Amino acid sequence: MLVIDDEPQIRKLLEITLQSNGYSVKLAISAKEGLIMAGNHPPDLILLDLGLPDESGHIVLQKLRQWLTNPIIILSVQKDEEDIIKALDNGANDYLSKPFRAGELLARIRSALRDAISDDGETCFESNGLVINLSTRAVKKHNELVKLTSTEYNLLALLARNEGKVLTHQYLLRAIWGPGYINQSQYLRVFIAQIRKKIEDDPNSPQILLTESGVGYRFISSVQ
Repeated sequence: MLVIDDEPQIRKLLEITLQSNGYSVKLAISAKEGLIMAGNHPPDLILLDLGLPDESGHIVLQKLRQWLTNPIIILSVQKDEEDIIKALDNGANDYLSKPFRAGELLARIRSALRDAISDDGETCFESNGLVINLSTRAVKKHNELVKLTSTEYNLLALLARNEGKVLTHQYLLRAIWGPGYINQSQYLRVFIAQIRKKIEDDPNSPQILLTESGVGYRFISSVQ
């Protein structure tokens, strides 16, 4: 778990509370440090303060949501409804105003982590004769087994789990290959092309993995 907060007292309180409840905790005191730490070792959950010294927490949230799908809970002294709505619209899973009670924070964390597991609970996706079974990692096209490499499968499964959403090049590269590959767009195009040859009826006119020009790719469940 990663805490991004510039208040020493809050960081210490969170560290003690979380560690005493079995969570592994890393601490960042600025937006820059938090983004670097999250990129190097993506945490299961982030506790993010909006009032950071070097950059607004709202901007940090937007940057994280370009690639991170794990839960983010906002901790902030700002209680305005507009701030809460903005944070939730930007991808926060929850919002807790300071000062907060430790018991409530722990309950919010447990809820966010349960929801994250539930979101991954979908085990089967179907699209134009393609069936992806996440439980068995089996992929079939028109009832015939499709042989994918581990990387090809991981990339396809990630897109399927986010059915209908555009996943950016940067997000996909970071999620599948790591932060060191975020500028290797050609690398991603090669793998997408390989997958299309195996799952599309016509790879030159894809109906399952669609390209959003200059942005990324989208998995769709039916011909639109």
